[in-house]
Amino acid sequence: MLGSLLIANRGEIACRIIRTARRMGVRSIAVFSEADAGAQHVQLADLALPIGPARAADSYLRADRILAAARQAGAEAIHPGYGFLSENADFAEACAAAGITFVGPPAAAIRAMGSKAESKRLMEAAGVPIVPGYHGAAQDDATLTAAAVRLGFPLLIKASAGGGGKGMRPVLRPEEFAGQLAGARREANAAFGDDRVLLERYLTRPRHVEVQVFADAAGQTIHLHTRDCSVQRRHQKVLEEAPAPDLSPALRERLHAAAIAAAQAVGYVSAGTVEFIVEGEDAFFMEMNTRLQVEHPVTEMITGLDLVEWQLRVAAGEALPLQDAPAPRGHSVEVRLYAEDPAKEFRPSTGTLRVFHLPPAAPDLRLESGVVQGDAITPFYDPMIAKLVAWGEDRPTALARLGTALGECRLAGITSNLDFLGRLVAHPAMRAARLDTGFIARHAADLIPPPAPAPPLAIAAAALALLPPAAPPSDPWARVDGWRLQGAGTLLLQVAEGETLHCLRLTRTGAGWCLASGEAAYRLAGRIEGDVALLQLDGVAHRVPILKDGEMLSVALPAGRWQFRRRDPHAPPASASSAAGGLAAPIPGRVVQVLVVPGEAVSRGQVLVVLEAMKTELRITAPTAGEVGEVRCAAGETVEEGVDLVTLIATG
Repeated sequence: MLGSLLIANRGEIACRIIRTARRMGVRSIAVFSEADAGAQHVQLADLALPIGPARAADSYLRADRILAAARQAGAEAIHPGYGFLSENADFAEACAAAGITFVGPPAAAIRAMGSKAESKRLMEAAGVPIVPGYHGAAQDDATLTAAAVRLGFPLLIKASAGGGGKGMRPVLRPEEFAGQLAGARREANAAFGDDRVLLERYLTRPRHVEVQVFADAAGQTIHLHTRDCSVQRRHQKVLEEAPAPDLSPALRERLHAAAIAAAQAVGYVSAGTVEFIVEGEDAFFMEMNTRLQVEHPVTEMITGLDLVEWQLRVAAGEALPLQDAPAPRGHSVEVRLYAEDPAKEFRPSTGTLRVFHLPPAAPDLRLESGVVQGDAITPFYDPMIAKLVAWGEDRPTALARLGTALGECRLAGITSNLDFLGRLVAHPAMRAARLDTGFIARHAADLIPPPAPAPPLAIAAAALALLPPAAPPSDPWARVDGWRLQGAGTLLLQVAEGETLHCLRLTRTGAGWCLASGEAAYRLAGRIEGDVALLQLDGVAHRVPILKDGEMLSVALPAGRWQFRRRDPHAPPASASSAAGGLAAPIPGRVVQVLVVPGEAVSRGQVLVVLEAMKTELRITAPTAGEVGEVRCAAGETVEEGVDLVTLIATG
C-alpha cells in the first residue's frame, strides 16, 4: 500500500480523498493557493504546501509547482481528484517521469479519450455505437459549415478536448451556426487550451446515462452499474442518481457491455466513467471521463464500496477487490448545492457563508463539502458549496429523504440554488422519473417561479421574530408592546418584503397578539426557539424555520422562502443610485469580449459584453433599447464586482 499521497486538488473532493487516505493509514498532503490558505482541505491534511496565487492557472493548473510540492513532501503518489489536471495526459506522464505514482489511468488512455473526436473513432472501431456527426481533423470554417449542412439542424457543437459543458453549443437553425461556433471555440480554448470542435446530431429528448467502470493493471475490467445524470443546467449536472431508473434489462446490459468494451479498447486502469446519450432503446457513446466523477457517491451508496480506496489499491499494484459488480442495493440520489442564482440563468454568486448549516450525516444521508460557516465563495473556482446524497430502499424513499435534508439546510450570505433543489426533488415529473436533458428548461415555470407575495403565515412568523425583546416583568416602563394605562395598546411594525412594505399592527390579547395587516386580522401566539418559530395562527399550530442574517430574516415554508427586513419608519428614504444607466459586473471576472462601441444604437437583450467568471461565461445584455454612452472595459481586463462595464442611454 502507498505510504503518502498528495492531493492535487481542493474543496470537497480533496477533503473526501483525505478522509479515505486517513482511514487507510496513508499520509495525506494537501496543496493550496493563496485564496485557500485557510480552506478545510488544508486543515484536514497531515501536511499542506502553498503552490501560488489564487487563479487556478497560477496554482492548481501548474503541474511544475504541484510536482515540486510532491518532491518536497516526499509523496509516493498524486491523486488529481476531478477537474484541474485530472485528465491531463502530460501531467500523468510527468508524474511517471518523476517516479511518482499517478492515481488514475495511463497517459495513453487519457490522451485517447481526452479528444472527443479521436475517442469516437476508437469507439466506432471497437463496435461501440456513436452519435452521427463530424469528428474530422479539418477545423476551418468552410469545412465545419459544410459538415453542419450535411448533418442537418438541430445539431450540437462540442469542444473536442474536454467536457463539463464547456465549449458545448446547440444550434437550432443554420443562421446561428457561425456565431455559436465562435463562442464554442472561445470557451473551449479558455477551458482546455484547445479550440478544436466536433459536430453531432442533436437529439431532442435524450437522457444522459453513464456507467461506472473500474480496471486494474492486469486487464480485469468490471462495471459498477449505471447512473442517470440527465438533469442539467448549462450542460452541467445538477442531480444524479443510481441506478439509472426505467431502463429495460436488455438496454442496461448493452450499456454495461459497451462501457467495458470502451475501457478495454484504450487499456484503461483505475476508475472511469463511460457516458452515453440514450433515447428510447437507442444508446450512443458520448465520451469517457478518465477520472473519478463528482457523482461517484451515488454509486458508493448502492454498492457499499469506497471507490477512492479502490483507486489507491489499484495504483499500488493490487488487483481489483472484486471480480464482478455487486448487486445494487436500493437507490441513491445526489444534488449539488451551488452558489448561483437560478432566477438569473444560474449566474454564479460570491460572498461569505455567514450562515451555513447542513443536517447531520446518517447511514442514509451523506454530505460532502469543502467549506464551513464563515468561509468565502470566491470567483476563482467552481461555485459548488456541497453535495447531499440520500439513500433509500427504493427511489421514492431516496427522493423523500433528500427533500427532507434540503429542508433542514440553512444558508445565508450568498445566493444559492437551495430552494430550486427543493422544488426539483419534489416535482411530479422527477418523482415519475420522466427524465431527459431538457428537464429543467421544460419545467422552468415550476422550478424557477416568479416571486409570490408572502402568505399570512410567513408574515406572522416574521412579525414574531422581529418583535422587540420583551422587558423584564419587574420593569413596566421598559415595555415595548404598546401597553397603555387604560388598556392594551398597539405596536406598529413595518416589515419590508422586497419592494412591498407590510404595515403591521399588533395588539396584546392575553398571552398573544391580534395581528392586523391591511384589512385582515389574525390571532397570533408563540415564541422563537433558535432558528424555528413555534407559533399558532388563528388556533392552528405551525413550526416555521427562520434564519436571521444581519438585518435580513428568511422564512421557509413548503411553498417557498421569503425574505423580510424590519424597516425604521423614521429612516430617510434611500437615495437613487448614482450608477443609474450603468451596466455593472455582477461578480468579479475577466472580460472576454466587448461587442459595442460608444455611440452605437443597441436593442433590448443585445449582448454588450461577455464576462468569464467561476468557469462560466456571463453575457451582459442591454435591459432596454438605447445608445451606448461609454465603454469602460477592454477584452482581457479583470474587473471587480459592481464596476460599470458599459453605460447606456435608454431610448425605449
